[in-house]
Amino acid sequence: MSQRVVITGIGIYSCLGKNLGEVTQSLYTGKSGIVFDQVRKDFGFRSALTGMVEEPDLKNYLSRRQRVGMHQPAIYAYMATHEALALSGLDIDFLETTETGIIYGNDSTAASVVEAVDKVREKHDTTLIGSGAIFQNMNSTVNMNLSTIFKLKGINFTLSAACASGSHSIGMGYLMISQGLQERVICGGAQEINASAMASFDGLGTFSVRESEPEKASRPFDRDRDGLIPSGGAATVILESYEAAVKRGAPILGELIGYGFSSNGDHISNPSIDGQTRSLQMALKQAGISVKEVDYINAHATSTPVGDGSEARAIYEVFGADVPVSSTKSMTGHECWMAGASEIVYSLLMMRNSFIAPNINFENPDEDSARINIVPETKEQEINCFLSNSFGFGGTNSTLIVRKI
Repeated sequence: MSQRVVITGIGIYSCLGKNLGEVTQSLYTGKSGIVFDQVRKDFGFRSALTGMVEEPDLKNYLSRRQRVGMHQPAIYAYMATHEALALSGLDIDFLETTETGIIYGNDSTAASVVEAVDKVREKHDTTLIGSGAIFQNMNSTVNMNLSTIFKLKGINFTLSAACASGSHSIGMGYLMISQGLQERVICGGAQEINASAMASFDGLGTFSVRESEPEKASRPFDRDRDGLIPSGGAATVILESYEAAVKRGAPILGELIGYGFSSNGDHISNPSIDGQTRSLQMALKQAGISVKEVDYINAHATSTPVGDGSEARAIYEVFGADVPVSSTKSMTGHECWMAGASEIVYSLLMMRNSFIAPNINFENPDEDSARINIVPETKEQEINCFLSNSFGFGGTNSTLIVRKI
């Protein structure tokens, strides 16, 4: 028998804030986290825009031995997970004696690899790299570090699916719990934000060059958009079976009722309306709800001409013109591997506080965006059910649906 899956904890560390309170305020006020980064311009970037995410100092949280194998993705993920566990009422004593899993989305550890190789080139001696480098360099760095630090005893792997990684991690956690294979899974997404990680992406010419107006550069669905802005951090979502959550008196923030997915099976980077539509329809079918029951859509829209247009057409094809839509990437930029998880957190914060965060910088619709109901300013509205889209390179698509209990 299928188990109900609920969300009992969330945590966030992003360019909108270092905790849930700060991020809620940024979402409500439509505050952008995008800045001009001179380091990138000096490095040779075509675009020096980025979501600015301060790297936390974990000395007050962890021992040196615990920190040695951690680089940006794991560091950010620790902060988000620490907050999520506290909200959920989970401590290490409980985690060490129960079967709690972790499935985290991550798709790069570029900076740590570059640093290790540069050290060998300079010293001509691999023994000088340091014992922690191998654990920093592996794509599974988040899972390895967090499962050790928090004494997790359940399923443990990294999910790598480009910009849908965070969303698919939550979807896989949902499947594990719904099938009775786990009672509890820590899910999420992490994204390093440094020059090494984003140089090749910048080289594709897909980043906005509106450098004189950083806060206005990310313009999802707007006719005058000229590209996305990279960003990062980490977001954690704790999933549990409904029965397990009730048994331990955990707070229930929402119920995950639908997970849709698809592969475009076509171009490696161009989006597909057909692939996106199939993901949307699968999530709705699994959730057992009609399109009219969805109160809000958090769009994947990254501020690229082709990508935003395709999603607008897919949304219109499935939902029509009425459901409110916004892309929080207008404020955060594209958080890449973490985006599918962070946008679940952002949407849950809207649900808890009865508002829809604005799609800032949406001033002039184009032919596609004019057909759907994009929210350009903060809107006071009760949200009982929301849907979140995530699409990635390689044609991977993920759609999640969450409702209030």
